[in-house]
Amino acid sequence: MTGRPTPRRTTTTALATAVAGTLLLAACGGGGSGNADDGTVELTVGLFGTFGYEEVGLFDRYEAENPGVTITYESTQGEDTYWPALQTRLASGSGVADVQGIEVARIADVVTNQADLWTDLRDTPAASAIGNYVEWKEPAATTADGAVLGLGTDIGPMGICYRTDLLGQAGLPTEPTALAARMQTWDDYVALGREYQAAAPAGSAWMDSAGGFYNAIVSTEQEIYYDASGALVHDSNPAVRAAFDTAAAAGQAGLTARLEQFVDPGWDAGFASGSFATIACPSWMIGYIKGKAGDAGAGLWNVTTLPGGAGGNWGGAYLGIPAASENVEEAAKLIAWLTAPEQQAEVFASVGNFPSTTAAIEMVGDATDPWFNDAPIGQIFSASSTNAPVQILGPQDGVIKSAMVQALLSVEANGVAPADAWTAALADVTNQVG
Repeated sequence: MTGRPTPRRTTTTALATAVAGTLLLAACGGGGSGNADDGTVELTVGLFGTFGYEEVGLFDRYEAENPGVTITYESTQGEDTYWPALQTRLASGSGVADVQGIEVARIADVVTNQADLWTDLRDTPAASAIGNYVEWKEPAATTADGAVLGLGTDIGPMGICYRTDLLGQAGLPTEPTALAARMQTWDDYVALGREYQAAAPAGSAWMDSAGGFYNAIVSTEQEIYYDASGALVHDSNPAVRAAFDTAAAAGQAGLTARLEQFVDPGWDAGFASGSFATIACPSWMIGYIKGKAGDAGAGLWNVTTLPGGAGGNWGGAYLGIPAASENVEEAAKLIAWLTAPEQQAEVFASVGNFPSTTAAIEMVGDATDPWFNDAPIGQIFSASSTNAPVQILGPQDGVIKSAMVQALLSVEANGVAPADAWTAALADVTNQVG
């Protein structure tokens, strides 16, 4: 997820027409009593990227339905910037928002090491929402003694997003089913990339980045950086090394545009300029691509399944309430409402963040996206979600992932040998994690 710092809202985004009729009827809730003498309360919300609430107008609607409640919202562009800043504020006990976003790669750290810094939602008005999710979502946010520290927002089932015009110019299939038939494995995906590079339009690479490719591959695995006992296995798990080597080889072969996701301005521009033809896209990236490619990109992009129809999960998030919040009751009402099935389905229809509640998943199964050539995104991402393994999450997943991505960037951008980059990644993890 990503998005730029956003001040207090002044406008409301139009609701997605595919679900607006039924969702508006179900979207009532809240009703805060406030914490000031005049019965008003100002709730602060700090997120990273595009959760969809601002884009769909949910904050404005909640205020309208809950007189006396105002919401001040800020979003940070990148999660890698957001999280360290939040850690500093949590440690000091000041400067935190009433509601803070938690990326799925951080949730194990929260439940393992930070339980005292967050509110147990079982003791708040959000308690009734805890059991509404796919089987793994809330257990991942639950401590060993049962405290629930976050309500799930979305999950990250995956597909392959691609530029139909660029593939057509290179003589490759442009229809989703025909393209999927040529990509039964990740090796097939790379081989197709070699075909593309041989006939690609000038200045266009097959994929955006080796790091993004790596994350897509490992996101189809159950065991990644930790095993079921909680032991670190990033350096011994053959799936991690194989994914790293596959992504590094793609970078060495010139199949990537050598762009760092969410950091390099050229990556944002590439969605419109055509500097890359394909990208492994979790559902939440659907809205991001639309925003960067704009109206001119409508009809140029499409979506197909991961190689072989594999399932996987990359990303997703939670909403938590820091223990330092002075508005716990009202914040809990807000996050329960924002993550309710009706709101989750509405956000998916607007920006592509795939629901994490079972009821919302049922609502969006038939969704299509006109911007993406009427791609059956509900079907594609529902199937990926169903086929995805239940991943083992660890407290340093985010740190390790970042180290791997940076090492791969050194291969594709600076010509570092893959074996040397792997060694550097392990050293970086050791320095940061131990």
